[in-house]
Formats: sequence, structure tokens, C-alpha cells
Amino acid sequence: MLKTIWNSLVIVFGAALIAAGFNLFLVPHHLLSGGVSGLSMLTGYFTPLSLSLLYLVYNIPILIAGLFLLGRRFILLSILSVASVTWFIALIPVREVPITTDTFLSAVVGGVLVGIGSGISFRAGGSSGGFDIIGSIITRYRDFPVGSVLVAMNATVILAMGYIEGDWNLALASMVSIYLSGKVVDLLHVSHTKVTLFIITDKTEELLSKLLKLPRGVTLIKTQGAFSHKEKDMLMTVTTRYELTELKNIIKKTDSSAFVNIVETVGVMGSFRKK
Repeated sequence: MLKTIWNSLVIVFGAALIAAGFNLFLVPHHLLSGGVSGLSMLTGYFTPLSLSLLYLVYNIPILIAGLFLLGRRFILLSILSVASVTWFIALIPVREVPITTDTFLSAVVGGVLVGIGSGISFRAGGSSGGFDIIGSIITRYRDFPVGSVLVAMNATVILAMGYIEGDWNLALASMVSIYLSGKVVDLLHVSHTKVTLFIITDKTEELLSKLLKLPRGVTLIKTQGAFSHKEKDMLMTVTTRYELTELKNIIKKTDSSAFVNIVETVGVMGSFRKK
């Protein structure tokens, strides 16, 4: 219960950062964010409709699709994020005089704020809606970094920006903002990064009983010390960097003297549970 409350608070905080990035840095310069928010901004620049309303309306069908493909908990937290972003967009006024008159600097700061907000929403188990959900659907079935997927999908938004506005400087600045957002998301949301643990332990059964409760496979390998010729067991498991801290805590509590070698995994073939 406490974890759910904490995750909800984190998502609301992330939503505040996203809305601040929009209204304080991007919108005053007619820059775009990525995905549905970018579509909402583009529509809002040429219609009298409010950005908060457009953001909510565009997200509704995507949230419904995600409910069937991504699971109830993820989408409920995403709904909280979308609702919070919508509310904060309406609450935070768009500055008539931008905080900085430098368009490129605004693109950088706005992109980083949006990326941090989206990234911590992912870490809390939800998303900020829109293309984040589409990206999550893709990465559920294809092992790609979420941020890179979002950058790829946002290319059409950038092209539309340059064509409709007739100002490719704004389009290129928006591209910088979207690129930075995607990279910050990947920095914070690291579940696509795999690591392999080789654990040499004297408490094999005790450690196995705890590791096998996690959603990861474990391989038992018989080893022998080259110097002592003493036989030992080595456990090998592949997990994500996001889950690594929990796994290390289990090992420390179970066998503090275990020797653990942790290496980054370039790729995984075969069955690997994404969630």
C-alpha cells in the first residue's frame, strides 16, 4: 500500500516536471515535445483549443489500447500521469515573456525536464501516456530501448512542424528537445539494459530458494577452484539493471561471502521475460 502511494506521488511529481517543461520553456517559443504532446502543441498553435484539453483527448484512445495490451496496473498509473499532466498544464501559466529568449537553450532545458518527468514515471511503473505507451507496447514484444523507440516515432511530428510552420529552425530545435527527452528517459528507465550475474556460493540451496521466486531463470553450474581444487556451485542468471539492486540485496543477506561477477549483457536470445 505504501509503495503504491509512493509511486503515485512520484508520478504526480513527474507530471509537474513535464507540464513545467511544456509551459515554461517549449510552448513560449512554439517548440514541440514528442509524441502526443507534440501533436497537441502543433494543433494548439493553429486552433483556439487549449493544450490541456488536446493532450487529454489524444491520450484517451491510446490508454484504452494499452489497457488490453499492457496490463491494468501500468495503465492505471499512466491514467494518473495523464490526468496530472493535464491538470498541471492548465495550472501552470504559459509565460508571455519566456524565461530565456534563447530558443535552443529553451529546447534543451524543456527537453530535459520532460525526459526526467517521463523517466521517473516509467520507474514508478507507469508512463506519461501517448507515444510512451506505444513505445512500451513495442518494447514488450521487441527488445529495444524505450527512449530510442520514442525518438524514431517522433520524426513525423518534426516533419509536420517544419512543413506547417515553415520554420525549420524551430523544427530542428524541437528535434534537439525530443532527442534529449528520449536519452534522459533511457538514462532513468533502464529495464532494457541486461546484466548477467555469476554467483559462486557455499549456500546454493538457500540462495536458490530465494532467487527462484523472482521472474528470472537461474542456471546451476558445478565449478572447481583452480588453487584449492574445492568444488563449488556457481549460479548464473540474467536480469535487468533496474532489478539488479534487489538481486544484490538478496545475495548479501543470504551469503555475504559469495563471490559475484556482474557483466553487462549485449543481447539475449530465447525466452526472457520483459516484466
